[in-house]
Amino acid sequence: MALQQIKFAPGIDKQDTSVGAVGRWVDSDNVRFRYGLPEKVGGWQSLLTDSIVGVARKQHAFVDTEGNRYIAIGTDKFLLIFFEGQLFDITPLKTPIGAATFTFNGSTTITITTSSAHGLIDGDIILLNSVTLPSGTGLTNADFEDKLFQVITTPTANTFTITFTSSGSAASGGSVSVIPYETVGPAAQTYGYGFGISQYGGTVQGAQTTTLNGSLSADTAGTGGTGTAVTVASTTGFPTAGTIAIANELITYTSTSSTQFLGITRGAKGTATPGTSNGQAHSSSDTVTNASEFSGWGDAVDAGTITLEPGLWSLSNFGQVLVATIANGKTFTWNAGDAARLSVRASTGTTDFVTTGNPTATRTTLISPTTRHLIHFGTEVTIGSTATQDDMFIRFSEQENINSYTITAVNTAGSQRLQDGTKIMGALVAKENILVWTDNALYTMKFVGAPFTFGFEQVGTNCGLIGQNACVEIDGVAYWMSNNGFFSFDGTVNTLPCSVEDFVFDDADTTKGQQICAGINNLFTEVTWWYPTAGSEFNNRYVVYNYGQTNQPTPMGNWYTGVNSNSIRTTWIDTLVYPRPYATAYNSSNTGTFPTVIGETGLGQSVLFEHETGTDQVNPDGSTTILTSFVESFDFALQTDQGIGEYFLSMGRFLPNFKNLIGNAVINVSVTPYPAQANTDSSFSPFTIDSATTFVSTRARGRYAAIKIENTGTGQSWRFGTFQADLKPDGRR
Repeated sequence: MALQQIKFAPGIDKQDTSVGAVGRWVDSDNVRFRYGLPEKVGGWQSLLTDSIVGVARKQHAFVDTEGNRYIAIGTDKFLLIFFEGQLFDITPLKTPIGAATFTFNGSTTITITTSSAHGLIDGDIILLNSVTLPSGTGLTNADFEDKLFQVITTPTANTFTITFTSSGSAASGGSVSVIPYETVGPAAQTYGYGFGISQYGGTVQGAQTTTLNGSLSADTAGTGGTGTAVTVASTTGFPTAGTIAIANELITYTSTSSTQFLGITRGAKGTATPGTSNGQAHSSSDTVTNASEFSGWGDAVDAGTITLEPGLWSLSNFGQVLVATIANGKTFTWNAGDAARLSVRASTGTTDFVTTGNPTATRTTLISPTTRHLIHFGTEVTIGSTATQDDMFIRFSEQENINSYTITAVNTAGSQRLQDGTKIMGALVAKENILVWTDNALYTMKFVGAPFTFGFEQVGTNCGLIGQNACVEIDGVAYWMSNNGFFSFDGTVNTLPCSVEDFVFDDADTTKGQQICAGINNLFTEVTWWYPTAGSEFNNRYVVYNYGQTNQPTPMGNWYTGVNSNSIRTTWIDTLVYPRPYATAYNSSNTGTFPTVIGETGLGQSVLFEHETGTDQVNPDGSTTILTSFVESFDFALQTDQGIGEYFLSMGRFLPNFKNLIGNAVINVSVTPYPAQANTDSSFSPFTIDSATTFVSTRARGRYAAIKIENTGTGQSWRFGTFQADLKPDGRR
């Protein structure tokens, strides 16, 4: 029988069965579709011999006035600058904790005692300087001077432990200045916290704290757990009524004075010990934390109160000044025009640019590039009071002055509260306006001039954003991922038809939406979302939408998916500043090398890669990891006068048809007698194909057949054309 051609439309179809997806590919990994044909994606190589400590959550590339290029990288622990092939630590610092001493116990664990409450939490990064060790430790001051350590435990409000690389002899005393790094947040998003897990809901990043003024006695069981007041250093920044946490006890209160929480109930939300006490004993100077959003067993709460979001950054630039905001925290600047820029940290008092007048609790920020306003989304109603943070409130600075928010009759500062949704999830600059997403709706924010400065219009509902970094914009069109679908906006909100929608959302962990990362690859007109599946702590799968393949459109769009761990990214930037895309990959099992953190544990490693170069993955140490790829077809059948699939087909041979082939490729032919049965490889499969292969004898027989093209070695790349095979009928059974 003559050779027959079997053509496949571009993209992957997972909405139908492998038999029903006629003319489509049904599975893939590390494959894209270009000119309608599947091909292996380009490789990537590490840009550094170092790897980054922690999980990278945001990249931002910009250029200073002299043409120097920078990438700001925000992780769950650090803020870094990538410049001319090197990394620089510009993480902002908190106020130093002075008058601290050491306790060495003859092991690698060291206790540091502070004269006042340190306010640290487990996992914080600290810098030690002005070190004087107690005598007899066998260690030197230089072992600790100007070194970074991770806080391992915080036994009390005045003590914490670190780990050193070797044991020092038992000794106590000495002195040290402890400088905490600004706390960013946890590595992963956690859902469903309650009593008995962490600190009854986890530590709210940016939460207001104070200290006890005097000790607090235990409350005996049977007294009702009520009392008069809890006296503290100050109640500034706390809600007028709410909940506080002291160690593992929650205490509710109904009102405040300047130094007291009044109308208290001890051991709230199940934190009392039944039959023993309604409240624990606490010492003077113990830390008191705003726990008004913490939840215990039996509490009726919404998702916002039981989700601990990961450490995120918002990064943008005001000219050559980097503007960096910690999610639900402060805003800092770093001036690339400073002569000493690479040895200067981001701060609220950067040269010529200060942010001391900015809100101190903001979900996300951006710079309006045309009007030059700094805009805070989900921010404080009263600047400086974290207790007034409103997740739906927007505040923008005066034009050309990112430190001025006072609204007057002659300036352009202002504010606006959105209505549809419970929290602002993200924002980005589009072609003609700023797009603002809540968890349910999309708004446009457009400059209109005096007296309102910006006009707001709701343009969509039931189309909210799943995570801060799950939206992108290219050529005037925005694309984003919601909790239940993919959308675009080109002046109108559109639902993107998706041939892999059920595959993605049936398996995606939408409670970890803040970890989802979206990126544009304009070299190949692709939008990619990297996301975590159920049971995975971090991103472990990706889905791609090709917005540019209009030459061969399909009703459900040109989509493809993948799961290769080497391909999973946490940040991505396109080619606006650099000629190729740059991305970060995270591995929680490996240890990063920059910055050097002594005694760190569990922080993981992020690697900065340049994409679309070579055929494989080149690691920081120069080694090569195979970049495997594959694409698999639908189950096709023989068409005869009696119908499709009435007869078994016999495939005697096929002709390889590769547009491009570097090295070898592998073609596997599988068959099955019925749609309900699993495919089995033909007896001669797999077939290794090289540039000299003219035809392949298969001797495959089945009612249905499928092909799979893949590569399994280094230095290999391919683009597959039309499948040509010798097919003939071979009986009904």
